[in-house]
Amino acid sequence: MTVYFIGAGPGAADLITVRGARTLARCGVCLYAGSLVPRELLAECPPDARLVDTAQLDLDQITAEFVAAHEAGLDVARLHSGDPAVFSAVAEQMRRLDAAGIPYEIVPGVPAFAAAAAALGRELTVPTVGQTVILTRIAQQATPMPPGEDLATLGRSGALLVLHLAARYADRVVAELLPHYGPDCPAAVVAMASRPDELVLRGTLADIADQVKAAGVVRTAVIIVGRTLTAEQFPDSHLYSTTRDRCAG
Repeated sequence: MTVYFIGAGPGAADLITVRGARTLARCGVCLYAGSLVPRELLAECPPDARLVDTAQLDLDQITAEFVAAHEAGLDVARLHSGDPAVFSAVAEQMRRLDAAGIPYEIVPGVPAFAAAAAALGRELTVPTVGQTVILTRIAQQATPMPPGEDLATLGRSGALLVLHLAARYADRVVAELLPHYGPDCPAAVVAMASRPDELVLRGTLADIADQVKAAGVVRTAVIIVGRTLTAEQFPDSHLYSTTRDRCAG
């Protein structure tokens, strides 16, 4: 018996990986985040699989489902939105499984920021403009951020920032980043990335918060801030350069 933490992708059901779909199809139990995971994916589960929406469950109740499946000898598909590596609360579940002696594996998924970049039609790392992407969030009604990871500190880097769980607090995001990026810095918000109701907002730090309010975006969105969003004048990368020595070892 194994618990498989599967990245369900950013929203569109067909953005789950082949490995994720195949794993889902052979698990006798599926625990899924009902408010975030597309219900179409549940059709991939075996017809007799036990389906558990974890939206209203606490960690103890989720762990109890793992233990019950373990005792019954049933593999578990634990479906998380996006990729389990980022903002998924997988670490605390794995800690519980370690304590219970229950084996687990992680099946990666397409992260929300990648789907947002696709919706924007942009590469987030552009030669000489920006080669660093910071994935972060803000602490409003959530676990406090560690020391040194506040927006004011991260903003000093000038790197492209991708903020999860922050659309409701766009005003605060703008206020903290303005001193470091300036009002003309490109900014975008992508809500429901890859879904039929996907919404893309483009602007600058001067106007993006107003756009978010006008559109009524409060959740399931990422805020992206950085110069690479609109970069046009930049050199070609060394990767495909005609001057690159492709015979070197």
